[in-house]
Formats: sequence, structure tokens, C-alpha cells
Amino acid sequence: MHFNHYGGEAARLAADLVNLTAPPPPEHLEPLLATHGVVHRTLTAAQAETIWTWSRRLAACFGRQDLEERCQAVNTLLADASSSPRISLHDGRPHLHYSTTDADAAAHIRAVTAAGLAYVVCSAGAERLGRCARHDCGLAFVDTSRNGRRAYCCVRCANNDAVARHRERLHGDTRPSTARKTRRT
Repeated sequence: MHFNHYGGEAARLAADLVNLTAPPPPEHLEPLLATHGVVHRTLTAAQAETIWTWSRRLAACFGRQDLEERCQAVNTLLADASSSPRISLHDGRPHLHYSTTDADAAAHIRAVTAAGLAYVVCSAGAERLGRCARHDCGLAFVDTSRNGRRAYCCVRCANNDAVARHRERLHGDTRPSTARKTRRT
């Protein structure tokens, strides 16, 4: 499934922000923002803290929940981001911007991530905002698969989980796979 830049990419940015494990300094956030096409990404320490706090709120939109709960969580973010969409022609083609041109980077990120989550919920389906099903992972992701049934954040987690289930069925072995080093001859 393909999303437009301002919808799907913003939702993927939201997932990456949710997956941060600690408040990052501004210089660590800037490459992540660049990866997702955020143009104004120079942050102050206070703006980085605002984005960290926002990322903890974005987390409520990922994982298993009914449609009403997910929509309410996204609506709360939209209201708090004070997003006011407008059409921009800065590159010659009309497209939506979700924050004013004078908004600081943190305000822009809040607006665009809230709008991106809303876009995915409305255009692709709320169930596409998932959490990894692997027991020790739980990372947030946006499901871009064709059938919308992705359960893992990446192929590695899917494979590790499949191997662990297979070993459990065969041997009843519940140790982590890294602890079961065997030598093949």
C-alpha cells in the first residue's frame, strides 16, 4: 500500500517517535526528522522535550484497540496540535500543509503526525497502526502491506517469533534463541 507523503510518511514518523526509548537530545532527533522529509528540523532542547512528550501521547494510537478508541485518541491529538490545514503552492503544486509557515519545528511535528495518523485511520484503516506481536518487542509500526494483516514490526521479528514457536512445539524449549547455541556437524 502506498500513502501520500503528508499522510503515510507522517504516520511512519509518528511510529518512529513512539519507538524512541528515552528523551533524545535535539541533534539525535534531527536525522530522524530528515529521514521522514521534515524540512524545518533544527530544534532547541525545549522543542526536543516537547516532541518527546508528544511521542508518549502518540503511543496511544498504536496497537490493539477498537475503532472508537483509536478515533478518539487521534481526535484528541488533532485538537491538541491545533492543526489548521491549508493548501500550499510553495513548490508549484497544490498540497496540504498542517501547520502555519511561522510555526516552530515542534508545533509542525505535532500537527503533521496527528494529521498523518488521521489520514491512515480514514484512508487505509485504523488497524494499520500496529504494535509488533513478538513478545519481547512491541514496537509501533504503520502496516503498509497489501492485505493489511501485518503483525510484526520487521521481518526479523516475524522470523524470530516463528523460530521460537517452532522450537517450543518441537522441544518445549522456552529459552531465548541466543541462549541455545548448538554446533552442527
